Amino acid sequence: MPQTVEHLGILSLLGIKDGLVVITKTDMVEPLWTEMMVEEVRERVRGTFLEGKPIVPVSAYTGDGLDVLRIHLQNMVATATDKNMRVPFRLPIDRIFSVDGFGTVVTGTLIEGCMHIDDAAELMPSGITAKIRNLQVHGADVRIAYAGQRVAVNLAGVKKSDVTRGDTVAKPGTLHTSMMIDVRLENLRESHRTILNGSQVHLFHGSSVALSKVVLLDRDELRPGESCFAQLRLSEPMAVKTADRFVVRFYSPLETIGGGVILDDTPAKHKRNDTTVLASLQIRESGSVDARVLQAVQSFGCMIPTEKKLSEKLSIGEENFHSQLLDLVNTGHIVEALPGRYISSDTLDSIWADCTKRLQQYHMTNPLHA
Repeated sequence: MPQTVEHLGILSLLGIKDGLVVITKTDMVEPLWTEMMVEEVRERVRGTFLEGKPIVPVSAYTGDGLDVLRIHLQNMVATATDKNMRVPFRLPIDRIFSVDGFGTVVTGTLIEGCMHIDDAAELMPSGITAKIRNLQVHGADVRIAYAGQRVAVNLAGVKKSDVTRGDTVAKPGTLHTSMMIDVRLENLRESHRTILNGSQVHLFHGSSVALSKVVLLDRDELRPGESCFAQLRLSEPMAVKTADRFVVRFYSPLETIGGGVILDDTPAKHKRNDTTVLASLQIRESGSVDARVLQAVQSFGCMIPTEKKLSEKLSIGEENFHSQLLDLVNTGHIVEALPGRYISSDTLDSIWADCTKRLQQYHMTNPLHA
């Protein structure tokens, strides 16, 4: 159905890499019809992340195929990669309510990092500060919530009227608000619409949505199946982060036409067809990080230097250095191991492996010790 095709496009735009296809209600048709549907679906997903993935016909009524589906789901879970726990926490809000005796509670999916009770928090884009009083996951109180979980967060010091759907709860000082973002914009192959320079679109990011003007940086129109660098100029501030995914829908009628990835969350206003701007975005898209800063942090090994010590080593002013360091922390290349002290992700990985090895050796030598 058209909505299913649209959802497949959205999943692709959001960077989903794995999955499977389930064909339901097979008890209602002849086996030959099911075989035809399997072939039709296989052709439909060709060229998407679902190409070559399992296609499982099932019937909830008779139970046919459910055991096979369970095995496939178990295999997917077993090979799934962990969410990044090392970056600052971030939770886009999709519901707000008040609880007598507790105050304001917000819910959402924790997309990055870990939340702890008593952590300081910031509501973006408003900048209102709060404190995490309580956390719940699936109705149970927890002290820590992890990326990937659905979380209810009880915020102290915040009124319900201070929060709206689409706001983000984040670690203070880690998110930018922006009225412009530089992006790699893709027009879906199935959109049947051409995105013109200056088009108005609805931008969907996290749980927020805003009207946006599309400025195509190297062409006048973007046809279905094409992609290019663009700048999206928003009607209201939005809390975003470089490397985030987004979706755009046509202004009217409301239908999904494309999306992509954010390359710069706080850019300057660009002129079109500027070769310097295009070259800079090409570097950002390739995933290059500030090698000097990363190398400096790595050179300290396990010493977890302060920001001041790092800026002195590189002879970079502290004001400019802070934003560079923050970008690397937000992308997970560097970890704030202790407040204001930093270590590279690669070094942390090597420490983890070394600690595991030392513990194993210790318990082999001392099998009766706790």
